[in-house]
Amino acid sequence: MISDSHIHSLEDTLMQIQYNFFGSNILIKDNEIHGKEIFHGKGNFKKVKLANRVKLFEDIGKFIVNNSIPIRLICIDVKAHRSKYSYPQPEYSLGLMLFLERFCDFLDPRDEVGMVYGDYEKDEVSRSIVDFSQFKFVGKTPMYYGRPLGRLIDTIYFTKSHHSRFLQIADVVIYLANRYENKRHKLIKWHDKKVQQIWNNIKKGTDFLYSNMALKNGTT
Repeated sequence: MISDSHIHSLEDTLMQIQYNFFGSNILIKDNEIHGKEIFHGKGNFKKVKLANRVKLFEDIGKFIVNNSIPIRLICIDVKAHRSKYSYPQPEYSLGLMLFLERFCDFLDPRDEVGMVYGDYEKDEVSRSIVDFSQFKFVGKTPMYYGRPLGRLIDTIYFTKSHHSRFLQIADVVIYLANRYENKRHKLIKWHDKKVQQIWNNIKKGTDFLYSNMALKNGTT
């Protein structure tokens, strides 16, 4: 979550990180940052030295921590969710509601409003906008303890990820969470351990909230 009070300085820093790595900070696909591609040396990071890719993770982690950027993550175990309920709510819709609620939980005590931006996925855009509009029209999300979304103004805005540096950083955060919060593999290689430490530093150094919907006794 990015505050508009210093959004220009944040963008300047990301432009510098992008320029240091690619030699250009133009918003095109060739300069796009994706966590999975950085880690595995794919796409724009093919044939890039591993140490340089780890350094990019370090720079992004430092950017997040130094600027105290709040992070909210929602994790839904699809298999567990579907087995728990006879008529489970679609995971996409559930995730969207919880996500929007977390935003408002953050904005309420600060007496601020916010706008929501998302990565453009053709199949989800119309559904997201309609669902968001319906939540606001009803007055709250349809959760059991649903809350108002009045802190979020207008609609949800979507753009291609290569057109937004902030969305690219969100992609990196999601990749790191998916890799290291699920704990599905052993950390053997040095770069894996190093990148996990970067992730741990992000969690410790920011206003961080991770909600795992797969817990046996509910949510956190």
